[in-house]
Amino acid sequence: RLSGLALMLGDGTRKSHSMAQNTAFVTGFFKGLSTRDSYRTLVTNLYFVYTEMEEAFDVTSTDCVMALDDKELRRVDELKKDMDYFYGSEWSTMIEPSPVTKAYLARVKEVAEKEPYLLVAHQYTRYLGDLFGGQMMGGMARRSLGLPKDGKGIAFYNFNEIPSAKDFITGWYQRLNELDLTQAQKEAIVDEANLVFDLNVGILTELEGN
Repeated sequence: RLSGLALMLGDGTRKSHSMAQNTAFVTGFFKGLSTRDSYRTLVTNLYFVYTEMEEAFDVTSTDCVMALDDKELRRVDELKKDMDYFYGSEWSTMIEPSPVTKAYLARVKEVAEKEPYLLVAHQYTRYLGDLFGGQMMGGMARRSLGLPKDGKGIAFYNFNEIPSAKDFITGWYQRLNELDLTQAQKEAIVDEANLVFDLNVGILTELEGN
């Protein structure tokens, strides 16, 4: 059973999470209705988000962020493989972040500079969500978009270095709860996690409008 900050985050973000899950893009995704273009756009925006996040993790000296920054969770290298698949080798000259993604990147940068402990909320919201739903989302994308069976185009969703997502998440939660944070900092992390959910909903909603 969850306790501590893990429980606070679970309870404090549940309302946001159901909203994220209910957006038309996610609904469409699971019904296999998503187009190759919208999926490519999503993966592209995630590439920018993870690049900003992981660059922040690379330079931070904040203990609580470093304690949760596992190399097995890192996504940029996997996203580069997906970029290569969807755009070809010149992909870096062909992409730019969407307007909502730019706001997301600005928030990551701001937090990293001013209150880096809040990056824990970004780690929790993105990485654990990816790990929880990754296998299912990746499988849906492959089937609905007719992607190759060898995993090309869905590298982002493959956590090959994590044999058991359940065991990994249990251990991650344990470390999360052991972080040396004040009650006010924990509450701020929950607030930030809700903001991160909102930013992710924005990216999905933006796709619906394309």
